Amino acid sequence: MKKQFNRMKQLANQTVGYAKDLFSYILSYAQIERRMELVRVVSHNTHKRMVSCLQGHIGADAEKRHKKLPLTALSQAMVEGGNQLGEESLIGKMMEVCGEAENRLASELMQHELQIEKDVLDPLSQLAEVDIPNILKQRKQLAKLVLDYDSARARWLQATKSIISGTNTQALTAKADLLKEEVDEAMNKVELCKDQLAADMYSFFSKEGDYARFFVTLLEAQADYHRKSLTLLEGVLPTIQAQQDSWTEKPAFGTGLDEHLKRSGREIALPIEACVMMLLETGMKEEGLFRIAAGASKLKKLKAALDCSTSQLEEFYSDPHAVAGALKSYLRELPEPLMTYQLYDEWIQASRQDPDKRLQALWVVCDKLPKNNKTNLRYLVKFLAKLAQDSEVNKMTPSNIAIVLGPNLLWAKTEGSLAEMAAATSVHVVAIMEPIIQHADWFFPEGCILTSCTVNAVMAEVLRNHQHHPLPARNHVWLQRKLGPFKCDCVTLTPIK
Repeated sequence: MKKQFNRMKQLANQTVGYAKDLFSYILSYAQIERRMELVRVVSHNTHKRMVSCLQGHIGADAEKRHKKLPLTALSQAMVEGGNQLGEESLIGKMMEVCGEAENRLASELMQHELQIEKDVLDPLSQLAEVDIPNILKQRKQLAKLVLDYDSARARWLQATKSIISGTNTQALTAKADLLKEEVDEAMNKVELCKDQLAADMYSFFSKEGDYARFFVTLLEAQADYHRKSLTLLEGVLPTIQAQQDSWTEKPAFGTGLDEHLKRSGREIALPIEACVMMLLETGMKEEGLFRIAAGASKLKKLKAALDCSTSQLEEFYSDPHAVAGALKSYLRELPEPLMTYQLYDEWIQASRQDPDKRLQALWVVCDKLPKNNKTNLRYLVKFLAKLAQDSEVNKMTPSNIAIVLGPNLLWAKTEGSLAEMAAATSVHVVAIMEPIIQHADWFFPEGCILTSCTVNAVMAEVLRNHQHHPLPARNHVWLQRKLGPFKCDCVTLTPIK
């Protein structure tokens, strides 16, 4: 009896020690549990934000996802808009090409999002919503089994105490043995659950590198998507840029001289030729031409009309000051002055020469001008010389013309406002332009390229390139009358020998 009791006491002491160890074990697991819960929350929030970044509907098949993408809607709108505007519109052409490119970008985006969903979102959701919650459930199950074990152990300890004070020792001993079996069974369940929980936790932490790999996969997928999109765009850009460059209807004001001439297939810039033609007809006797400012609204309208290559310019014939203002604006808005930045210092040095050497020095610099610049300067100077012939009426002597128009032909390539640059150059530019205008035929003995058509026909020439109907030109007698001692040969006007 005493021996049996001592055995019971020994078992009880072992059970108490096991309970203390189990309690410490659960406390250590609680710290791990908090970390896992943090991982779950962070993963859940990341998954939620990542889903919000997707433009397609998550879980949808590829075709349905593609249709719902904003890029697809944009592509459809562009293609439809391009079809409505037609091939004659540059905007229509651009919208059609861009629409097709946007559709291909939408396909790339759809494939990218499908990959992200498969390789990142689904595993991240599995981690946050399944794997970690299952481990946490195991932790709660272990806590419940521990409580069951504590309850069984308490009943068994009570039974062992009853053996000492009880009279029916045999029955109490049998009861204690049954309770001991319950304690052992509860302990086995705790051990099994504890082992399973430990295995799951060890597995989780051993796979942390795999879980972290999700974010590497995300960046790799994004990099691949952007590379493919960039390749696609780089393939489209030359095509669309070529269409843009081949479109001749571009503003002339503010465009480089060479670019404008190449695009329009002309020798003389359209604003220069159109304005000269109008002034030859109605402005040669106008007092203060190029000096008196035109109305701002009329000038703006004329510049816009020249920019869009319209032939409807009859209303401007009655306002030569607006025409002269448009010509000055064109020259002033050139990205590089007609007489070039490169030769600026040489022009200035030539203007400082003694009067008997100045003409030769200016001629040498003038001969260095690029072909297009020289051709257009020659055209303009011939016209200005013609204008100066009527200086008794229009008060525009070569000196006056050089003062008001010269700063628009040559300025320094320095920082500052146009007014500041013009002021710094004006003294020298007058000394440059006045003799050139006075001796136009000596500087340009090869003649003046002035087309044999009126301004309406000049515009019709441009419009003809776009399949518009040209306006009829006036006869050559009118042009001969306007230009005086020049002979018309239908292509150029050359001095009579």
